[in-house]
Amino acid sequence: MMTLSRRLLIAVLVLYAANAQGASNEREPHIGYLYPAGGQQGCVIKIAVGGQFIKDANEVYVTGQGAHGSVIRYIGRVKPLNGDERKELQRRLSELRKKQQGPGKKNMPPAAQDANKPADVNKSEEANEPPVTLPDHPLLRNLEKLSPKGLQKVAEEFLSNKYPVSMQISEVAIIEITIDPNAEPGDRELRLGSRGGLTNPLCFQIGTLPETREPEYKDPGKPFTPKVNVPILLNGQILPGEADRFRFSAKKGQNLTIEAQARHLVPYLADAVPGWFQATLTLYDAKGKELAYAGNYLFNPDPVLFYRITRDGDYELEIRDSIYRGREDFVYRVSVSEQPFITQMFPLGGQTGIFTVASIQGWNLDTNEMPLDTTPGGGAIRQAQLRKNNRRSNRVPYAVDSLPECNEIEDNGTTEDAQHITLPQIVNGRISKPGDVDIFRFDANAGDEIAAEVYARRLNSPLDSLLWLSDANGKVLGYNDDNGDKNVGLLTHNADSYLRLRLSEKGTYFVHLADSQNHGGPDYGYRLRISAPQPDFVLLAAPSSINILPGGTVPVTIEVLRKDGFNGEIKLALKDASSGFKLSGEKIPAGCERLRVTLTAPQKPLEQPINLRLEGQAKIDGQTISRPVTPAEDMMQAFIYRHMVPSQEFMVMTRFPNRRAPMLELVDDNNIKIPAGGTAKVRVKMPKRPAAAPAPAIYLELSEPPAGLKLGDMNITPGEMMLTIAADGNTAKVGLVDNLIVDISADPPKNPQGDKKRPPQQRVYIGTLPAITCEIVQRQDSEARPKKND
Repeated sequence: MMTLSRRLLIAVLVLYAANAQGASNEREPHIGYLYPAGGQQGCVIKIAVGGQFIKDANEVYVTGQGAHGSVIRYIGRVKPLNGDERKELQRRLSELRKKQQGPGKKNMPPAAQDANKPADVNKSEEANEPPVTLPDHPLLRNLEKLSPKGLQKVAEEFLSNKYPVSMQISEVAIIEITIDPNAEPGDRELRLGSRGGLTNPLCFQIGTLPETREPEYKDPGKPFTPKVNVPILLNGQILPGEADRFRFSAKKGQNLTIEAQARHLVPYLADAVPGWFQATLTLYDAKGKELAYAGNYLFNPDPVLFYRITRDGDYELEIRDSIYRGREDFVYRVSVSEQPFITQMFPLGGQTGIFTVASIQGWNLDTNEMPLDTTPGGGAIRQAQLRKNNRRSNRVPYAVDSLPECNEIEDNGTTEDAQHITLPQIVNGRISKPGDVDIFRFDANAGDEIAAEVYARRLNSPLDSLLWLSDANGKVLGYNDDNGDKNVGLLTHNADSYLRLRLSEKGTYFVHLADSQNHGGPDYGYRLRISAPQPDFVLLAAPSSINILPGGTVPVTIEVLRKDGFNGEIKLALKDASSGFKLSGEKIPAGCERLRVTLTAPQKPLEQPINLRLEGQAKIDGQTISRPVTPAEDMMQAFIYRHMVPSQEFMVMTRFPNRRAPMLELVDDNNIKIPAGGTAKVRVKMPKRPAAAPAPAIYLELSEPPAGLKLGDMNITPGEMMLTIAADGNTAKVGLVDNLIVDISADPPKNPQGDKKRPPQQRVYIGTLPAITCEIVQRQDSEARPKKND
């Protein structure tokens, strides 16, 4: 029999469940592409946003200043044709083909024959019902203008079930963005907002060049190549098997920089191999002769093509996917201009606070030097760009560090000629030719610990480093090829090397640096740090868009990159305590590299989304070190790989502001110790309200629990619930410290009036408890064995 207190508690939770019905169970909105994915300064543009669960989107949020937007309309969901739509399309194609060719099916492909089958009867007309409306899709617009080959293409795409539809981009909304004339050019982030919360961010670019887009109407059977004026920025989408072409005039002597942005706009595709739109560029002359082709630019999937025009005339540029894939999220932006482009820079960084000028080479450069900002307080990796009026180069990364620096001195390819350095030191150098090996000599004492780290690929150098340490006798003591760095989520090949080891003897040692593929050249630059370990850490938080009910609690994942052997505890904190938000489980245990914490919102709804800033603090060598937490999106590549891709802002929005999450609070300190093979209790404070009606059961579930932990019995008293957490004696790891995330749900309200057409509903999510920090401890003998009676 259910006790009164249990009835009261469950009734209270069900009141919250009814309040949250249709809210918490609604999936959070998601966007997969923007088309076009940017615009020119001083323009107003309409953009198609493809995503999922965006029907109620009513706000547009763009980071930075000078750009704002609004939602124009929701087009709806793009999906495969249903039976009536297929018949309607079949009927229309049949009528159009008869007008163009007359009756007959000779030499027609199967899909076209299927399209030419006469529809039995238009049932909607026979029943005096409204005619069937075809989905709004570029290939289905203006059917009467298509050539016979165009009609055949439509039939093949829609009637042979070849046209793929990804659910993640199956809905489309149209938004309008106004860009101020003085808006700062570059990458922004765009999110949609609705009652259900914020979407994930996508890249939105503000440019300086005039822009155009591929024709909205394209006859698949009668290709059309629009002519544009250079300089220009081309916007388009690639559908399956498609190649877009643009025609332009150019004059002899022009140095064209043709730069594609594709993978940069949508970094990873979860359901496509290799996991992004792999764009290619091909330049043709007026007679169709291929003049130049570009795939990857170095290790970057987005191609860049450089071409000097040798004669006046017309030229054609083709953009396509390397293996002819395509769909709506294969979006591109391609600039054709004489804009400057930096192809190499040296050095690849500078010392903090020291005036540094890098030498540069590239295309259309007005200078061969560029100053680097090394002001204290900036990031470890920064961006530099040449600017002159509206001429802006590509952005190039460089590193800033506090250690002393020197340049490599050739010839240092043998241990006899090795360059002597005094530690600590950062060496700026180049693998100047294929097969080159740079060797550096230093002296050390027995017991010294040495760290050697290469920064090259992370700074856009093509160097694939190989690093090894040897003693004076030539014995190799340590060796490394590639070392992962999850702080650079857009690099799928972490080609930079890293070594850390303790030396057993006093003597002379040698650090050797080479390219693992025996490549080399003036652009194969690097920064090599050789020093005692510099313990440090980097923090990433995902997702970068947080949607939360007023008073509610949500989990946030923290990724930790520990550097040079730092293994200590890190404490997280909100930098703006006045926001009313609260972190729980904020202590990252020693050695932990991934932790889920919780964020609890104030009871008062937010009027607008806010940008929360988090930081982590740790004691390193007796000093308190603070590091910012970088917001990020946890993105999947090609069905299996995952990457933390940094975002610009950590945005938090109150979803369904008229609703409230249940006030669930931990009564005691949220730190518990659980003996392996035993249990621990957690007290949860609950609101008190009288029961209004019979209530179904509630469910508590551990979200992503550590191995060996599970929820046990639940004991309920008025205003309080006691949870039991059990640790399996065989699988729970003694010494583990982690956060437990507990989700609460309930059965949905009963089906009203026995409506059989209403589909079964999932449980209603009610809320999440603040994170409970637990430690698995060794079970004492007194706990393991019952005492004997005297």
